[in-house]
Amino acid sequence: MPFIVDLTSGNVEKEYRSSEKGHYGGSLLGLRLMRERTAAGLDPYDPAALLYVAAGMLGGTAAPGLAKAVFLAKSPLTGVAGEAHALGPFAAGMRGAGAKALAVLGRAPRLSYLLVEGGQVSLHDAGDLRGLGTAATTDALRARHGAAASVAAIGPAGENLVRYASVVTDRAFAAGRYGLGAVFGAKNLKAVVCAGDAPAEVADGEAIAALGAYYRESLATNPLAALQAGLPGFAGWADDPIAPGYASVRNFSVPGAPGLRVPSARDYDGRAVSVTGSCPGCPNDCLKVYGDRSGGLGQEAFLSLGWNLGIDDLGTILAANARCNDLGLDVVSLGGTIAFAMECAEHGLLPGGPAFGDAAALPGLIEDVATRSGALGDLLAEGSARAARRIGRDARAYAMTVKGAELPCFDPRPQPGVGLGYALAPGGPRYDALEHDLDFDPVAGLAYCFPEAARAGALPAPAHELDEERGRRSARLLRLWSGLDALNLCVFASTPTRPLTVDHLTALVTAVLGEPFTLDDLLAAGQARLDELRAYAVRETGGPLDEELPARLHDEPITEGPHRGAVLGRAAFGRARAAFYAELGWTPVKGGEIS
Repeated sequence: MPFIVDLTSGNVEKEYRSSEKGHYGGSLLGLRLMRERTAAGLDPYDPAALLYVAAGMLGGTAAPGLAKAVFLAKSPLTGVAGEAHALGPFAAGMRGAGAKALAVLGRAPRLSYLLVEGGQVSLHDAGDLRGLGTAATTDALRARHGAAASVAAIGPAGENLVRYASVVTDRAFAAGRYGLGAVFGAKNLKAVVCAGDAPAEVADGEAIAALGAYYRESLATNPLAALQAGLPGFAGWADDPIAPGYASVRNFSVPGAPGLRVPSARDYDGRAVSVTGSCPGCPNDCLKVYGDRSGGLGQEAFLSLGWNLGIDDLGTILAANARCNDLGLDVVSLGGTIAFAMECAEHGLLPGGPAFGDAAALPGLIEDVATRSGALGDLLAEGSARAARRIGRDARAYAMTVKGAELPCFDPRPQPGVGLGYALAPGGPRYDALEHDLDFDPVAGLAYCFPEAARAGALPAPAHELDEERGRRSARLLRLWSGLDALNLCVFASTPTRPLTVDHLTALVTAVLGEPFTLDDLLAAGQARLDELRAYAVRETGGPLDEELPARLHDEPITEGPHRGAVLGRAAFGRARAAFYAELGWTPVKGGEIS
Protein backbone atom coordinates (compact mmCIF):
# COMPACT_ATOMS: atom_id res chain seq x y z
CA MET A 1 0.00 0.00 0.00
CA PRO A 2 2.55 2.72 0.89
CA PHE A 3 5.07 4.18 -1.51
CA ILE A 4 8.55 3.88 0.04
CA VAL A 5 10.53 6.92 -1.06
CA ASP A 6 14.29 7.24 -0.56
CA LEU A 7 15.14 10.93 -0.93
CA THR A 8 18.88 10.25 -0.91
CA SER A 9 18.86 7.98 -3.94
CA GLY A 10 15.59 9.10 -5.51
CA ASN A 11 14.33 5.50 -5.57
CA VAL A 12 10.62 4.82 -5.17
CA GLU A 13 9.06 1.42 -4.54
CA LYS A 14 5.65 0.24 -3.45
CA GLU A 15 5.26 -2.10 -0.52
CA TYR A 16 2.13 -4.21 -0.39
CA ARG A 17 0.72 -4.58 3.12
CA SER A 18 -2.89 -5.27 2.20
CA SER A 19 -2.75 -8.79 3.64
CA GLU A 20 -2.21 -7.33 7.11
CA LYS A 21 -5.47 -6.64 8.87
CA GLY A 22 -6.37 -3.86 11.25
CA HIS A 23 -4.01 -1.01 10.30
CA TYR A 24 -6.38 0.68 7.79
CA GLY A 25 -3.39 2.32 6.10
CA GLY A 26 -3.21 5.04 8.75
CA SER A 27 -0.99 5.77 11.73
CA LEU A 28 -0.88 2.12 12.82
CA LEU A 29 0.86 1.18 9.59
CA GLY A 30 3.16 4.18 9.92
CA LEU A 31 4.15 3.18 13.45
CA ARG A 32 4.89 -0.36 12.30
CA LEU A 33 7.08 0.96 9.50
CA MET A 34 8.92 3.21 11.95
CA ARG A 35 9.58 0.24 14.19
CA GLU A 36 10.65 -2.02 11.32
CA ARG A 37 12.73 0.38 9.26
CA THR A 38 14.48 2.60 11.81
CA ALA A 39 16.98 1.88 14.54
CA ALA A 40 16.25 2.72 18.17
CA GLY A 41 17.68 6.00 19.41
CA LEU A 42 17.86 7.62 15.99
CA ASP A 43 17.96 11.42 16.03
CA PRO A 44 14.72 12.79 14.51
CA TYR A 45 16.84 14.77 12.05
CA ASP A 46 18.91 11.77 10.94
CA PRO A 47 18.42 10.98 7.24
CA ALA A 48 17.52 7.41 8.22
CA ALA A 49 14.49 8.64 10.20
CA LEU A 50 11.12 7.81 8.64
CA LEU A 51 8.39 10.31 7.80
CA TYR A 52 4.92 8.94 7.11
CA VAL A 53 2.12 10.81 5.33
CA ALA A 54 -1.18 9.03 4.72
CA ALA A 55 -4.83 9.36 3.85
CA GLY A 56 -5.15 5.65 4.50
CA MET A 57 -8.02 3.47 3.35
CA LEU A 58 -10.72 5.92 4.47
CA GLY A 59 -9.23 9.43 4.46
CA GLY A 60 -10.05 11.50 1.41
CA THR A 61 -13.31 9.71 0.68
CA ALA A 62 -16.17 12.04 -0.30
CA ALA A 63 -18.18 11.46 2.86
CA PRO A 64 -18.77 13.19 6.20
CA GLY A 65 -15.88 12.88 8.64
CA LEU A 66 -13.37 11.46 6.15
CA ALA A 67 -11.23 14.46 5.23
CA LYS A 68 -8.30 13.67 7.53
CA ALA A 69 -4.66 12.99 6.65
CA VAL A 70 -2.02 11.89 9.15
CA PHE A 71 1.60 13.06 9.38
CA LEU A 72 3.86 10.92 11.57
CA ALA A 73 7.56 10.84 12.52
CA LYS A 74 9.83 10.75 15.52
CA SER A 75 9.25 14.18 17.03
CA PRO A 76 12.17 16.61 17.41
CA LEU A 77 10.23 18.14 20.31
CA THR A 78 9.36 15.03 22.34
CA GLY A 79 11.71 12.29 21.13
CA VAL A 80 8.75 9.89 20.78
CA ALA A 81 6.33 9.36 17.90
CA GLY A 82 4.75 12.65 16.88
CA GLU A 83 1.40 12.36 15.11
CA ALA A 84 -0.47 15.34 13.65
CA HIS A 85 -3.61 15.45 11.55
CA ALA A 86 -4.64 17.84 8.80
CA LEU A 87 -8.24 18.45 7.84
CA GLY A 88 -9.17 20.17 4.60
CA PRO A 89 -8.64 18.87 1.04
CA PHE A 90 -5.20 17.24 1.30
CA ALA A 91 -6.36 13.66 2.02
CA ALA A 92 -8.68 13.84 -1.00
CA GLY A 93 -5.76 15.21 -2.99
CA MET A 94 -3.62 12.20 -2.08
CA ARG A 95 -6.34 9.78 -3.11
CA GLY A 96 -6.97 11.72 -6.32
CA ALA A 97 -3.28 11.47 -7.18
CA GLY A 98 -3.26 7.72 -6.67
CA ALA A 99 -1.64 7.33 -3.25
CA LYS A 100 -2.93 6.21 0.11
CA ALA A 101 0.38 6.56 1.97
CA LEU A 102 4.00 7.71 1.63
CA ALA A 103 6.88 6.48 3.79
CA VAL A 104 9.81 8.85 3.25
CA LEU A 105 13.41 8.01 4.16
CA GLY A 106 16.76 9.66 3.46
CA ARG A 107 17.65 13.27 2.78
CA ALA A 108 17.45 14.98 -0.59
CA PRO A 109 20.77 16.44 -1.78
CA ARG A 110 19.08 19.81 -2.27
CA LEU A 111 15.77 21.40 -1.28
CA SER A 112 13.13 19.38 -3.14
CA TYR A 113 9.47 18.46 -3.31
CA LEU A 114 7.67 15.20 -3.97
CA LEU A 115 5.10 15.06 -6.75
CA VAL A 116 2.40 12.39 -6.60
CA GLU A 117 0.51 12.12 -9.87
CA GLY A 118 -1.25 9.26 -11.63
CA GLY A 119 -0.10 6.74 -9.05
CA GLN A 120 3.56 7.69 -9.53
CA VAL A 121 5.93 9.54 -7.18
CA SER A 122 8.84 11.69 -8.34
CA LEU A 123 11.32 14.11 -6.76
CA HIS A 124 11.81 17.67 -8.07
CA ASP A 125 14.07 20.63 -7.28
CA ALA A 126 12.60 23.30 -4.98
CA GLY A 127 15.60 25.60 -4.68
CA ASP A 128 13.57 28.57 -5.90
CA LEU A 129 11.06 28.02 -3.06
CA ARG A 130 13.58 28.40 -0.25
CA GLY A 131 12.44 30.89 2.36
CA LEU A 132 8.89 31.14 1.02
CA GLY A 133 5.90 30.85 3.29
CA THR A 134 3.45 28.01 2.92
CA ALA A 135 0.95 30.11 0.94
CA ALA A 136 3.49 31.34 -1.62
CA THR A 137 4.92 27.81 -1.88
CA THR A 138 1.44 26.44 -2.54
CA ASP A 139 0.79 29.08 -5.20
CA ALA A 140 4.07 28.37 -6.97
CA LEU A 141 3.52 24.62 -7.02
CA ARG A 142 -0.06 24.96 -8.22
CA ALA A 143 1.20 27.16 -11.04
CA ARG A 144 3.39 24.21 -12.10
CA HIS A 145 1.03 21.31 -11.50
CA GLY A 146 -2.47 22.71 -11.79
CA ALA A 147 -4.72 24.95 -9.75
CA ALA A 148 -6.48 21.94 -8.22
CA ALA A 149 -3.29 20.35 -6.88
CA SER A 150 -3.16 19.73 -3.13
CA VAL A 151 0.02 20.82 -1.38
CA ALA A 152 1.49 20.05 2.04
CA ALA A 153 4.31 22.54 2.61
CA ILE A 154 6.66 23.90 5.21
CA GLY A 155 7.66 27.52 5.69
CA PRO A 156 10.84 29.11 7.03
CA ALA A 157 10.29 27.54 10.47
CA GLY A 158 10.63 24.05 9.05
CA GLU A 159 13.66 24.98 6.97
CA ASN A 160 15.29 26.44 10.09
CA LEU A 161 14.48 23.31 12.16
CA VAL A 162 12.33 25.04 14.73
CA ARG A 163 11.44 22.08 16.93
CA TYR A 164 7.70 22.74 16.73
CA ALA A 165 7.52 23.66 13.05
CA SER A 166 4.28 22.57 11.41
CA VAL A 167 3.25 21.26 8.02
CA VAL A 168 0.46 23.31 6.43
CA THR A 169 -1.78 21.82 3.78
CA ASP A 170 -3.49 23.83 1.06
CA ARG A 171 -2.55 27.21 2.60
CA ALA A 172 -4.74 27.07 5.69
CA PHE A 173 -5.02 23.58 7.20
CA ALA A 174 -2.20 22.77 9.57
CA ALA A 175 -0.81 19.47 10.80
CA GLY A 176 0.48 21.45 13.70
CA ARG A 177 1.86 19.51 16.60
CA TYR A 178 5.21 17.94 17.52
CA GLY A 179 7.53 19.51 14.94
CA LEU A 180 6.84 17.44 11.84
CA GLY A 181 7.65 20.49 9.70
CA ALA A 182 11.18 20.35 11.09
CA VAL A 183 11.43 16.70 10.00
CA PHE A 184 10.47 17.85 6.49
CA GLY A 185 13.19 20.48 6.75
CA ALA A 186 15.82 18.00 7.95
CA LYS A 187 15.05 15.88 4.90
CA ASN A 188 15.36 18.89 2.57
CA LEU A 189 11.70 18.35 1.71
CA LYS A 190 9.82 21.57 1.07
CA ALA A 191 6.50 20.05 0.08
CA VAL A 192 4.42 17.12 -1.09
CA VAL A 193 2.28 17.92 -4.13
CA CYS A 194 -0.68 15.74 -5.14
CA ALA A 195 -2.13 16.24 -8.63
CA GLY A 196 -5.12 14.29 -9.93
CA ASP A 197 -8.85 13.92 -9.45
CA ALA A 198 -9.48 10.18 -9.30
CA PRO A 199 -12.24 9.66 -6.71
CA ALA A 200 -11.62 7.41 -3.76
CA GLU A 201 -13.50 4.18 -4.40
CA VAL A 202 -16.29 3.09 -2.06
CA ALA A 203 -18.12 -0.21 -1.79
CA ASP A 204 -21.60 1.24 -1.26
CA GLY A 205 -22.20 4.70 -2.71
CA GLU A 206 -25.88 4.72 -1.76
CA ALA A 207 -25.07 4.16 1.91
CA ILE A 208 -22.47 6.96 1.77
CA ALA A 209 -25.05 9.32 0.25
CA ALA A 210 -27.59 8.45 2.95
CA LEU A 211 -25.06 9.12 5.69
CA GLY A 212 -24.22 12.45 4.08
CA ALA A 213 -27.90 13.41 4.00
CA TYR A 214 -28.30 12.44 7.65
CA TYR A 215 -25.29 14.51 8.63
CA ARG A 216 -26.56 17.53 6.72
CA GLU A 217 -29.91 17.33 8.52
CA SER A 218 -28.16 16.95 11.89
CA LEU A 219 -26.53 20.38 11.56
CA ALA A 220 -29.80 21.88 12.72
CA THR A 221 -30.22 19.58 15.73
CA ASN A 222 -26.77 18.77 17.11
CA PRO A 223 -25.59 21.81 19.09
CA LEU A 224 -21.86 21.30 18.55
CA ALA A 225 -22.27 20.61 14.84
CA ALA A 226 -24.41 23.75 14.56
CA LEU A 227 -21.75 25.75 16.39
CA GLN A 228 -19.11 24.44 14.02
CA ALA A 229 -21.19 25.25 10.95
CA GLY A 230 -22.26 28.73 12.04
CA LEU A 231 -20.37 32.00 12.32
CA PRO A 232 -17.92 32.88 13.66
CA GLY A 233 -17.44 29.12 13.97
CA PHE A 234 -16.26 26.53 16.44
CA ALA A 235 -12.85 28.22 16.81
CA GLY A 236 -14.28 31.74 16.95
CA TRP A 237 -14.45 32.23 20.70
CA ALA A 238 -17.21 34.79 21.12
CA ASP A 239 -19.82 36.30 23.43
CA ASP A 240 -20.04 33.73 26.24
CA PRO A 241 -17.73 34.43 29.18
CA ILE A 242 -15.03 31.86 29.88
CA ALA A 243 -15.20 30.66 33.48
CA PRO A 244 -12.05 31.13 35.57
CA GLY A 245 -9.94 27.99 35.37
CA TYR A 246 -11.41 26.73 32.11
CA ALA A 247 -8.56 28.06 29.96
CA SER A 248 -4.94 28.98 30.53
CA VAL A 249 -4.34 32.62 31.33
CA ARG A 250 -0.76 33.90 31.39
CA ASN A 251 0.86 30.47 31.28
CA PHE A 252 -1.65 28.86 33.67
CA SER A 253 -0.53 31.32 36.35
CA VAL A 254 -3.90 33.05 36.86
CA PRO A 255 -6.28 30.70 38.71
CA GLY A 256 -8.94 33.37 39.17
CA ALA A 257 -10.70 36.01 37.06
CA PRO A 258 -8.69 36.44 33.84
CA GLY A 259 -9.27 40.18 33.46
CA LEU A 260 -9.41 39.68 29.70
CA ARG A 261 -12.17 40.30 27.19
CA VAL A 262 -13.98 37.66 25.15
CA PRO A 263 -14.73 39.11 21.69
CA SER A 264 -18.27 39.42 20.44
CA ALA A 265 -19.43 37.60 17.33
CA ARG A 266 -19.67 40.97 15.60
CA ASP A 267 -15.96 41.51 16.17
CA TYR A 268 -15.35 38.84 13.52
CA ASP A 269 -17.45 40.65 10.90
CA GLY A 270 -15.50 41.52 7.77
CA ARG A 271 -12.47 39.43 8.77
CA ALA A 272 -13.42 36.13 7.06
CA VAL A 273 -11.64 35.05 3.90
CA SER A 274 -13.46 31.73 3.54
CA VAL A 275 -16.19 30.09 5.61
CA THR A 276 -17.35 27.18 3.41
CA GLY A 277 -16.05 24.15 1.56
CA SER A 278 -13.10 23.35 3.78
CA CYS A 279 -13.44 19.54 3.81
CA PRO A 280 -14.55 17.82 0.58
CA GLY A 281 -17.50 15.50 1.07
CA CYS A 282 -18.47 16.83 4.50
CA PRO A 283 -21.65 18.93 4.81
CA ASN A 284 -20.23 20.87 7.76
CA ASP A 285 -17.83 23.81 7.50
CA CYS A 286 -15.89 23.66 10.76
CA LEU A 287 -12.71 25.38 9.60
CA LYS A 288 -13.08 29.07 8.82
CA VAL A 289 -10.28 31.19 7.39
CA TYR A 290 -9.80 34.61 8.99
CA GLY A 291 -7.37 37.45 8.44
CA ASP A 292 -5.79 36.26 5.20
CA ARG A 293 -5.60 33.12 3.09
CA SER A 294 -3.28 31.42 5.59
CA GLY A 295 -5.62 32.10 8.49
CA GLY A 296 -7.26 28.71 8.97
CA LEU A 297 -8.50 29.04 12.54
CA GLY A 298 -8.22 26.01 14.79
CA GLN A 299 -9.92 25.98 18.17
CA GLU A 300 -6.65 26.39 20.09
CA ALA A 301 -5.40 29.54 18.38
CA PHE A 302 -7.40 32.12 20.32
CA LEU A 303 -6.30 30.73 23.68
CA SER A 304 -2.70 29.91 22.74
CA LEU A 305 -1.88 33.21 21.04
CA GLY A 306 -4.28 35.28 23.13
CA TRP A 307 -5.23 34.68 26.73
CA ASN A 308 -2.21 32.49 27.40
CA LEU A 309 -0.08 35.54 26.54
CA GLY A 310 -2.31 38.02 28.35
CA ILE A 311 -3.59 39.38 25.00
CA ASP A 312 -7.26 39.82 24.14
CA ASP A 313 -7.11 41.94 20.98
CA LEU A 314 -8.84 39.84 18.30
CA GLY A 315 -7.07 41.48 15.36
CA THR A 316 -3.68 40.74 16.88
CA ILE A 317 -4.61 37.11 17.55
CA LEU A 318 -6.06 36.44 14.08
CA ALA A 319 -3.06 38.05 12.40
CA ALA A 320 -0.68 36.02 14.56
CA ASN A 321 -2.51 32.79 13.70
CA ALA A 322 -2.33 33.50 9.98
CA ARG A 323 1.35 34.40 10.20
CA CYS A 324 2.11 31.21 12.13
CA ASN A 325 0.44 29.14 9.42
CA ASP A 326 2.37 30.92 6.69
CA LEU A 327 5.70 30.57 8.49
CA GLY A 328 4.85 26.98 9.48
CA LEU A 329 4.68 27.25 13.29
CA ASP A 330 2.50 25.26 15.66
CA VAL A 331 0.38 27.84 17.49
CA VAL A 332 0.13 25.69 20.65
CA SER A 333 3.85 25.21 21.20
CA LEU A 334 4.68 28.73 20.03
CA GLY A 335 2.12 30.23 22.42
CA GLY A 336 3.26 27.99 25.27
CA THR A 337 6.92 28.81 24.67
CA ILE A 338 6.35 32.56 24.49
CA ALA A 339 4.18 32.38 27.63
CA PHE A 340 7.02 30.52 29.35
CA ALA A 341 9.45 33.26 28.30
CA MET A 342 7.06 35.94 29.55
CA GLU A 343 6.80 34.35 32.97
CA CYS A 344 10.57 33.84 33.15
CA ALA A 345 11.06 37.52 32.32
CA GLU A 346 8.48 38.48 34.94
CA HIS A 347 10.52 36.60 37.56
CA GLY A 348 13.86 38.04 36.47
CA LEU A 349 15.13 34.85 34.84
CA LEU A 350 15.16 36.19 31.29
CA PRO A 351 16.25 39.84 31.29
CA GLY A 352 14.91 41.70 28.30
CA GLY A 353 12.38 38.95 27.62
CA PRO A 354 8.81 39.56 26.47
CA ALA A 355 6.03 40.76 28.78
CA PHE A 356 2.52 39.45 29.24
CA GLY A 357 -0.01 41.57 27.40
CA ASP A 358 2.47 43.14 24.97
CA ALA A 359 0.47 42.68 21.78
CA ALA A 360 2.75 44.99 19.81
CA ALA A 361 5.75 42.72 20.38
CA LEU A 362 4.04 39.50 19.26
CA PRO A 363 4.56 39.82 15.47
CA GLY A 364 8.29 40.39 15.88
CA LEU A 365 8.62 37.46 18.28
CA ILE A 366 6.90 35.16 15.79
CA GLU A 367 9.28 36.20 12.99
CA ASP A 368 12.34 35.82 15.22
CA VAL A 369 11.37 32.31 16.27
CA ALA A 370 10.60 31.14 12.71
CA THR A 371 13.94 32.44 11.44
CA ARG A 372 15.92 31.73 14.64
CA SER A 373 16.93 35.40 14.63
CA GLY A 374 18.87 36.69 17.63
CA ALA A 375 19.58 34.92 20.88
CA LEU A 376 15.96 35.02 22.05
CA GLY A 377 14.51 33.75 18.77
CA ASP A 378 17.01 30.90 18.68
CA LEU A 379 16.30 30.02 22.33
CA LEU A 380 12.53 29.94 21.91
CA ALA A 381 12.79 27.92 18.69
CA GLU A 382 13.90 25.02 20.90
CA GLY A 383 10.61 24.93 22.85
CA SER A 384 10.10 25.77 26.50
CA ALA A 385 11.49 22.55 28.04
CA ARG A 386 14.86 22.89 26.30
CA ALA A 387 14.86 26.65 26.83
CA ALA A 388 14.32 26.06 30.57
CA ARG A 389 17.36 23.81 30.70
CA ARG A 390 19.46 26.52 29.03
CA ILE A 391 18.21 29.25 31.35
CA GLY A 392 18.61 27.10 34.46
CA ARG A 393 17.75 28.24 37.99
CA ASP A 394 13.97 28.07 38.54
CA ALA A 395 12.94 28.30 34.89
CA ARG A 396 11.75 24.67 34.73
CA ALA A 397 8.81 25.53 36.97
CA TYR A 398 7.39 27.75 34.22
CA ALA A 399 7.67 25.25 31.34
CA MET A 400 4.13 23.89 31.03
CA THR A 401 5.07 20.70 29.20
CA VAL A 402 4.73 16.93 29.19
CA LYS A 403 7.29 14.91 27.21
CA GLY A 404 8.80 18.23 26.17
CA ALA A 405 5.63 19.35 24.36
CA GLU A 406 3.68 22.39 25.49
CA LEU A 407 0.26 21.75 27.01
CA PRO A 408 -2.86 22.82 25.15
CA CYS A 409 -4.59 25.76 26.80
CA PHE A 410 -7.59 23.91 28.21
CA ASP A 411 -6.83 23.88 31.93
CA PRO A 412 -7.04 20.33 33.31
CA ARG A 413 -7.64 21.33 36.93
CA PRO A 414 -11.45 21.41 36.52
CA GLN A 415 -11.31 18.51 34.04
CA PRO A 416 -9.04 15.80 35.47
CA GLY A 417 -9.68 13.41 32.58
CA VAL A 418 -8.12 16.00 30.31
CA GLY A 419 -5.14 16.08 32.68
CA LEU A 420 -4.82 12.30 32.56
CA GLY A 421 -4.89 12.48 28.78
CA TYR A 422 -2.20 15.16 28.73
CA ALA A 423 0.04 13.14 31.02
CA LEU A 424 -0.51 9.61 29.80
CA ALA A 425 -1.25 9.73 26.06
CA PRO A 426 1.92 8.08 24.74
CA GLY A 427 2.42 10.50 21.86
CA GLY A 428 2.26 13.64 23.99
CA PRO A 429 -0.40 16.12 25.15
CA ARG A 430 -3.27 16.89 22.77
CA TYR A 431 -6.51 18.70 23.51
CA ASP A 432 -8.42 16.46 21.09
CA ALA A 433 -7.14 13.12 22.38
CA LEU A 434 -10.39 12.49 24.27
CA GLU A 435 -13.70 14.26 24.85
CA HIS A 436 -13.60 16.69 27.76
CA ASP A 437 -15.02 15.97 31.22
CA LEU A 438 -17.45 18.87 31.33
CA ASP A 439 -19.42 17.35 28.46
CA PHE A 440 -20.33 14.40 30.68
CA ASP A 441 -21.16 16.35 33.84
CA PRO A 442 -24.69 15.34 34.95
CA VAL A 443 -25.68 18.98 35.49
CA ALA A 444 -23.61 21.06 33.08
CA GLY A 445 -22.94 18.42 30.42
CA LEU A 446 -24.45 17.52 27.07
CA ALA A 447 -27.16 15.07 28.12
CA TYR A 448 -27.95 14.04 24.55
CA CYS A 449 -24.52 12.38 24.28
CA PHE A 450 -24.69 10.33 27.50
CA PRO A 451 -26.07 7.16 25.81
CA GLU A 452 -23.31 7.28 23.19
CA ALA A 453 -20.61 7.77 25.80
CA ALA A 454 -22.01 4.85 27.77
CA ARG A 455 -21.45 2.57 24.77
CA ALA A 456 -17.72 3.22 25.19
CA GLY A 457 -17.93 2.73 28.95
CA ALA A 458 -18.01 6.39 29.99
CA LEU A 459 -20.96 7.08 32.28
CA PRO A 460 -21.81 10.63 33.46
CA ALA A 461 -19.95 11.94 36.50
CA PRO A 462 -19.29 15.36 38.07
CA ALA A 463 -16.53 16.96 36.01
CA HIS A 464 -14.27 17.85 38.97
CA GLU A 465 -14.40 14.37 40.50
CA LEU A 466 -10.97 12.71 40.49
CA ASP A 467 -11.08 9.05 41.46
CA GLU A 468 -10.27 5.62 40.07
CA GLU A 469 -13.39 5.57 37.94
CA ARG A 470 -12.23 8.85 36.37
CA GLY A 471 -9.05 7.03 35.40
CA ARG A 472 -10.95 4.14 33.84
CA ARG A 473 -13.44 6.42 32.09
CA SER A 474 -10.69 8.60 30.63
CA ALA A 475 -8.79 5.56 29.35
CA ARG A 476 -11.93 4.30 27.62
CA LEU A 477 -12.52 7.67 25.97
CA LEU A 478 -8.86 7.83 24.94
CA ARG A 479 -9.18 4.38 23.38
CA LEU A 480 -12.33 5.41 21.50
CA TRP A 481 -10.80 8.54 20.00
CA SER A 482 -7.57 6.69 19.32
CA GLY A 483 -9.66 4.41 17.12
CA LEU A 484 -10.91 7.44 15.23
CA ASP A 485 -7.33 8.63 14.77
CA ALA A 486 -6.20 5.17 13.64
CA LEU A 487 -8.75 5.18 10.82
CA ASN A 488 -8.42 8.89 9.94
CA LEU A 489 -11.99 9.52 11.08
CA CYS A 490 -12.67 13.12 12.14
CA VAL A 491 -13.16 13.54 15.88
CA PHE A 492 -15.07 16.78 15.22
CA ALA A 493 -17.77 14.84 13.38
CA SER A 494 -17.95 11.79 15.58
CA THR A 495 -19.27 10.16 18.73
CA PRO A 496 -20.01 10.78 21.50
CA THR A 497 -20.90 14.47 21.11
CA ARG A 498 -21.15 14.99 17.33
CA PRO A 499 -23.60 13.61 14.73
CA LEU A 500 -21.77 10.44 13.66
CA THR A 501 -22.79 7.98 16.36
CA VAL A 502 -21.16 4.60 16.81
CA ASP A 503 -23.76 3.08 14.50
CA HIS A 504 -23.16 5.74 11.84
CA LEU A 505 -19.40 5.32 12.08
CA THR A 506 -19.52 1.56 11.74
CA ALA A 507 -21.94 1.89 8.81
CA LEU A 508 -19.63 4.49 7.23
CA VAL A 509 -16.53 2.28 7.44
CA THR A 510 -18.50 -0.69 6.15
CA ALA A 511 -19.83 1.35 3.23
CA VAL A 512 -16.34 2.49 2.23
CA LEU A 513 -14.45 -0.77 2.68
CA GLY A 514 -17.18 -3.28 1.89
CA GLU A 515 -16.38 -5.36 4.98
CA PRO A 516 -18.32 -5.58 8.26
CA PHE A 517 -17.01 -3.18 10.88
CA THR A 518 -18.11 -3.00 14.51
CA LEU A 519 -17.58 -0.95 17.66
CA ASP A 520 -15.25 -3.72 18.84
CA ASP A 521 -13.17 -3.23 15.68
CA LEU A 522 -12.97 0.51 16.33
CA LEU A 523 -11.89 0.01 19.94
CA ALA A 524 -9.38 -2.66 18.93
CA ALA A 525 -7.79 -0.25 16.46
CA GLY A 526 -7.68 2.41 19.16
CA GLN A 527 -6.01 0.08 21.63
CA ALA A 528 -3.51 -1.12 19.02
CA ARG A 529 -2.56 2.45 18.12
CA LEU A 530 -2.02 3.38 21.77
CA ASP A 531 0.03 0.23 22.35
CA GLU A 532 2.21 0.94 19.29
CA LEU A 533 2.76 4.55 20.37
CA ARG A 534 3.71 3.46 23.86
CA ALA A 535 6.02 0.67 22.68
CA TYR A 536 7.80 3.12 20.41
CA ALA A 537 8.16 5.61 23.26
CA VAL A 538 9.65 2.93 25.50
CA ARG A 539 12.05 1.90 22.74
CA GLU A 540 13.21 5.45 22.13
CA THR A 541 13.52 6.69 25.71
CA GLY A 542 15.09 3.54 27.12
CA GLY A 543 13.63 4.23 30.53
CA PRO A 544 10.63 5.60 32.44
CA LEU A 545 8.32 7.74 30.32
CA ASP A 546 7.74 11.41 31.12
CA GLU A 547 4.14 11.30 32.34
CA GLU A 548 4.24 14.11 34.88
CA LEU A 549 2.13 17.24 34.72
CA PRO A 550 3.64 20.58 35.74
CA ALA A 551 3.58 21.01 39.52
CA ARG A 552 1.37 24.12 39.29
CA LEU A 553 -1.58 21.98 38.24
CA HIS A 554 -1.25 19.84 41.37
CA ASP A 555 -0.49 22.63 43.84
CA GLU A 556 -2.48 25.76 42.86
CA PRO A 557 -6.29 25.44 42.98
CA ILE A 558 -8.70 27.53 40.94
CA THR A 559 -9.74 30.40 43.21
CA GLU A 560 -12.96 31.77 41.70
CA GLY A 561 -16.09 30.90 39.77
CA PRO A 562 -17.86 27.57 39.21
CA HIS A 563 -14.54 25.66 39.25
CA ARG A 564 -13.36 27.16 42.52
CA GLY A 565 -11.18 24.75 44.47
CA ALA A 566 -10.50 22.48 41.48
CA VAL A 567 -6.98 21.07 41.56
CA LEU A 568 -5.35 17.77 40.62
CA GLY A 569 -4.52 16.38 44.05
CA ARG A 570 -1.39 14.27 43.79
CA ALA A 571 -2.64 11.22 45.68
CA ALA A 572 -5.98 11.13 43.84
CA PHE A 573 -4.24 11.67 40.52
CA GLY A 574 -1.90 8.77 41.28
CA ARG A 575 -4.81 6.44 42.00
CA ALA A 576 -6.61 7.55 38.84
CA ARG A 577 -3.39 7.02 36.86
CA ALA A 578 -3.12 3.44 38.14
CA ALA A 579 -6.73 2.75 37.14
CA PHE A 580 -6.11 4.33 33.72
CA TYR A 581 -3.12 2.01 33.22
CA ALA A 582 -5.07 -1.04 34.33
CA GLU A 583 -7.92 -0.27 31.93
CA LEU A 584 -5.50 -0.21 28.99
CA GLY A 585 -3.54 -3.23 30.20
CA TRP A 586 -0.39 -1.19 30.81
CA THR A 587 2.10 -1.33 33.66
CA PRO A 588 4.72 1.25 34.67
CA VAL A 589 7.98 1.35 32.73
CA LYS A 590 11.27 0.63 34.50
CA GLY A 591 14.72 0.43 32.97
CA GLY A 592 13.47 0.70 29.39
CA GLU A 593 11.17 -2.34 29.57
CA ILE A 594 7.51 -2.72 30.36
CA SER A 595 7.48 -4.46 33.74
